[in-house]
Amino acid sequence: MPCVALSLPATGNWSCAASRTRTPVRARETPAPARPLLRALPRRYAPPDAVASADELAGARIIVSLPAGSVLTGAVLRPAGSGLEAQVGPGERVAEILAHGDPHAVVPGARVDVLVTRQGDGARAGTTALALEDVEVLDAHAAPADVGDQGATGEARVVADLRVHVRDAVYLAAAQAFASDVRLLVRAPGDRAAADAGLTVDERLR
Repeated sequence: MPCVALSLPATGNWSCAASRTRTPVRARETPAPARPLLRALPRRYAPPDAVASADELAGARIIVSLPAGSVLTGAVLRPAGSGLEAQVGPGERVAEILAHGDPHAVVPGARVDVLVTRQGDGARAGTTALALEDVEVLDAHAAPADVGDQGATGEARVVADLRVHVRDAVYLAAAQAFASDVRLLVRAPGDRAAADAGLTVDERLR
């Protein structure tokens, strides 16, 4: 995957420092479906962690969905052999989600409750439910500023890897695709008490 030379000026302000996706790519896919193309960009336009080598893409996965033309950076890639799968036991899975949450609190080792909000469809009211509780965070980082809608309030989002059972992993995948909002509430250290899983409040706040 060679860098494409674009009449590089002699000033040295250009850099073969960016890889763009030719087609959209979904979260948790490898970059291969997007057929990335390395392009030379002005250094001032290339993100500091932009992927500049095909070697960095080998075996990696995309953390969040990206449209065609996106610059691939270290923030949206999970390198091959990250080792998270080694931390789960039989019947468990690593579920990667993009959710509202405090990047300073949603950190590896934290335990969180997961809220899922569904919009109403006219026949049914919109609801927010305590979908999962006491879930371990295996890894997390702040979502890139240009990924996803930050919402009218400008709330921060995080990309988090959660240790869950298979059924919960399937639920979270569906929530990521169809729910209007997913939110992580961090528990106090040592708080393992059962809350009220399944508690639902509708858009009438009752």
